[in-house]
Amino acid sequence: MFGFDSDFFIPIMIFSIPIIAIAGGIIAGIVKTLGRQRLAELAQQERIAAIQRGVDISKLPPLGAILEDEDSVLINATPEERDRRRAQGLMIGGIITLAVGIGVGTFLSFMADDENVWAVGIIPGTVGIALLLSSWLVRPRGRA
Repeated sequence: MFGFDSDFFIPIMIFSIPIIAIAGGIIAGIVKTLGRQRLAELAQQERIAAIQRGVDISKLPPLGAILEDEDSVLINATPEERDRRRAQGLMIGGIITLAVGIGVGTFLSFMADDENVWAVGIIPGTVGIALLLSSWLVRPRGRA
């Protein structure tokens, strides 16, 4: 229709997809870094304005908790809440990845003629198990 030869077009598509994904990941990291920097600047400006108005410094939230937080949703969260939230996220990711591994292995075992093709599901399955293990390792324990 457009005069493209599939022998020429398919290899370009195969190699362009990972390049676009890598470039997108780099751009997403830069945007996140710039957003966190802007959040820190705004927190510092807000703190300076409160001090200029005469607010007692001891009543202000610590600036370190705002600057070192990874989730913008949990800016004023306690360290226990952040640890619990991180462990919960790892557990959700682990369950989903393990289910994908089991699903891919089951699907391929039913659809393919080769009897060992189900082993492809082992890769996401073991990643899911590793995420579940890391969730168990980082979850907050009771205070001793």
